[in-house]
Amino acid sequence: MNLRSVLSALRRETLCSLYARTAPWGNRGPVVSFGFDDFPRTAYLAGGAILKSLGARGTYYTAPGLMGTSSELGEQFCSEDVHSLLEEGHELASHTYGHLSAREVSCSAYRADFDRARKALEEIAGIADSGNFAFPFGHVTLKTKRAVGLKACSSRSIFPGLNGPDVDLNLLRANSLYGDVDQLEKARQLILENEKRKNWLIFYTHDVRSKPSPYGCTPGLLESTAAFALQRGCRILTASAVLGELGVRCDSSSSKEYSYSGAIE
Repeated sequence: MNLRSVLSALRRETLCSLYARTAPWGNRGPVVSFGFDDFPRTAYLAGGAILKSLGARGTYYTAPGLMGTSSELGEQFCSEDVHSLLEEGHELASHTYGHLSAREVSCSAYRADFDRARKALEEIAGIADSGNFAFPFGHVTLKTKRAVGLKACSSRSIFPGLNGPDVDLNLLRANSLYGDVDQLEKARQLILENEKRKNWLIFYTHDVRSKPSPYGCTPGLLESTAAFALQRGCRILTASAVLGELGVRCDSSSSKEYSYSGAIE
């Protein structure tokens, strides 16, 4: 292991251990969630349809500043997509307004953009978002973990692993679901491990199409992964539904603050 890998591991360990807000998983059994970051249109039009066909729903981590734009992920969402996904029972969550990296702006600027996203999503949807959040690029610092943790019902990382037996609501672990069906075995192994531990497994991806970006997956991979989870007796729930079972009451108002533990000022 080289020095860079060692420093990266130490940094991750520090981020995971400080400013935690934990909830016990208990005996809820194996749960799987599917999150879609940035909200490309295909994530809903293809991905959402796949999950719905299996009786499941997804969580859409949405950056309002991307609405109506295009990128390597394809076309981003439009306002009609937001209304439609809510009508279908999917979850609308936050991803900052401008898809900011926590490593590239000040904590105060990040916090302001976080608040701006909440307001913009409510204007687009007509209702408040779920209160759940994912860090764009997976970039998180101790300052932003603390700041967002005070405001968000949950904050999701891209650190791989399972959530439990104690779930850190300020830095949920999640696993990428990228590529085509040749990556299915990796997803299956995670599902089997989660079945054994009876914890909470989160997958995340971006676009869902036959020729996805490096950050997306094919419809085949998404459908096969979700179907296998159901076959193994896992429940597929949105982040909001899971937190509801944990007894965490989400509130997206700017005045709401959550407590946390394990902090070193």
